[in-house]
Amino acid sequence: MAYSNHLAQTSPYSMGIEVERAEGCYIWDKNGKKYLDLISGIAVTNIGHRHPHVITAIKEQLDKFQHVIPYGEFSQDPQNQLADKLASLLPDSLDCSYFVNSGTEAVEASLKLAKRLTGRHEVVAMKKSYHGATHGSLSVTGNEVKKQMFRPMVPGTTFIDFNYISQLEQITEAHAAVIVEPIQGDAGVRIPTKAYLAALRSRCNEVGAQLIFDEIQTGMGRTGSLFAFEQFDVVPDILCLAKAFGGGMPIGAFISSQSNMELLTHDPVLGHITTFGGHPVCCAAALANLEVLTTEPWVNQIEHKSQIFKELLNSKSIVELRQFGFMMAVELESEENVNSVINDLLDRGIIGFYFLSCRNAFRLAPPLCISEDEIRWACAEIIAAIEKAG
Repeated sequence: MAYSNHLAQTSPYSMGIEVERAEGCYIWDKNGKKYLDLISGIAVTNIGHRHPHVITAIKEQLDKFQHVIPYGEFSQDPQNQLADKLASLLPDSLDCSYFVNSGTEAVEASLKLAKRLTGRHEVVAMKKSYHGATHGSLSVTGNEVKKQMFRPMVPGTTFIDFNYISQLEQITEAHAAVIVEPIQGDAGVRIPTKAYLAALRSRCNEVGAQLIFDEIQTGMGRTGSLFAFEQFDVVPDILCLAKAFGGGMPIGAFISSQSNMELLTHDPVLGHITTFGGHPVCCAAALANLEVLTTEPWVNQIEHKSQIFKELLNSKSIVELRQFGFMMAVELESEENVNSVINDLLDRGIIGFYFLSCRNAFRLAPPLCISEDEIRWACAEIIAAIEKAG
């Protein structure tokens, strides 16, 4: 039995691999079959599965303490050290971190902070965006299919088209925030121009709206820099992190300035509160993850390795390859072709995956530690699967 009858499922169409173990770029099933993980657990295991430095940090923290009290009440070394490390890697205006449980909580809390800062309640979000599945995050997600059975949404969100400078005039003094992915992930890797993000930053400055960057998928080296915003020369007011942030452990963060974050401590006290956010084991793992990313050469190798993917993923059956670093969308003629390719790749020992909002493309988001030989082998298998699907 692949799943217990007592375990809730998200879909009737799961991949159904019965996992035995995982290491580096690979996952093994209970029959001993080996799979090259080309999606990194959906942009989570950027440094590979069970990196030894992360595993050591987890074990060392487990020998000291696990959960001791809800976030913010005791001073805990893993939280302090992780916050200091992030501050050393980010611009001065992003020097204060609040650690939460997940990406969707980071988004929820960022929206609350923006409302607290501005005294406004309306938000601008992007069409085809994805920010999470809880009510506030879903309310600023531009996927109507995901929202229609759970209405009403949180009111006050206006949606505009991503990468259209002409629509930025719709951002006004009524808006508390604009939330945007620097590169739209679930929409099928949609890449803005530098001019667009610069104009968005300028418009937010003009009307006094907070600019929130959702770097839950784009962060932690995936685009060829630790944070994607570094490549666009635009700094947000609030930054959301999760997914690969924890090196395989569940943790998120929303980050802003110390003066902004201080507003969550009064009127009301506990403006945001979380029981398990900043869990010491997860913070220890996240710190180790950042140490790996800033010492291994992998982030600096992304540009070269991504070029190999670009050169080898070449077939008349590919409608378009959209790529920014190790974020890739391979668009085919139809959803049926995508389904065929993903299933064929599993047979070949390769894990690819779907996009929720772009079903005629499949995603590739390999671990940053993947070797050139593994890339070349994988690309040959992907092309064979694509051409077999027609």
